[in-house]
Amino acid sequence: MAEEIKKFEISDRLFSVFVVLIFGIIFFLIAQILLGFKGLPENYPREITVSAQGKAFVKPDIALIKLGVTTEGMKIQEIVQENSEKMNNILKEIKDLGIEEKDVQTVRYDLSPRYEYWEKGQRIFKGYTLTQEIRVKIRDFEKIGEVLEKSTKIGANLVGELQFSVDEPEKIREIARKEAIDKAKEKAGQIASQSGLKLVKLINVYENYYPIPISPAPYKEMAGIGGEFPAVPTIQPGEEEVTVTVNLVYRVR
Repeated sequence: MAEEIKKFEISDRLFSVFVVLIFGIIFFLIAQILLGFKGLPENYPREITVSAQGKAFVKPDIALIKLGVTTEGMKIQEIVQENSEKMNNILKEIKDLGIEEKDVQTVRYDLSPRYEYWEKGQRIFKGYTLTQEIRVKIRDFEKIGEVLEKSTKIGANLVGELQFSVDEPEKIREIARKEAIDKAKEKAGQIASQSGLKLVKLINVYENYYPIPISPAPYKEMAGIGGEFPAVPTIQPGEEEVTVTVNLVYRVR
């Protein structure tokens, strides 16, 4: 009997130790959770993001136009020589009009064979076609008509894609960006004042920029034409809108 009582006392002690251990673990976990909550900022969330848009209006200051020469023939050497002579004359006329060399760029030089197809799938070699095109940047809009007229008189038979753009878009972008940032800062101050938050510091900036569109002028590409260019209408490039959206991220408390 004494031995049974002794075993019971030992089991009871082990159970008591086990219960104490379980409660100790539970207390420790609760304490860690409470400490974690104490470590959180008093005003949560810690960050806010404000967005604003800035706009600037700009009048295009350059015109872009493609001029080209297409030559056909049976011998490569002959059409290369003819095409080069015409293009060199065009480049000389453009230079004489005051267009700088840096504003003329070759954008296409394509030599390909020509074939004539029959109904049964057969084809006959008809020679070669050489096409050379340049893009000209015109800064004085009053010279657009002269460039077109003189180029076509001396051999340009590809004319098209007259467009208006801005030569230095980053300057206009800076104006729109400044307006967007000023608006975003003002909005952040209003949000902080109305909600009771305090702006601590600016921690990040994101920008979305919409490129300046290139405005097409009312010209259609003319392939295979010769002689004089039709009368040039009055040029009205108008204005373009530049838009920048800015997101400012603030640390708050």
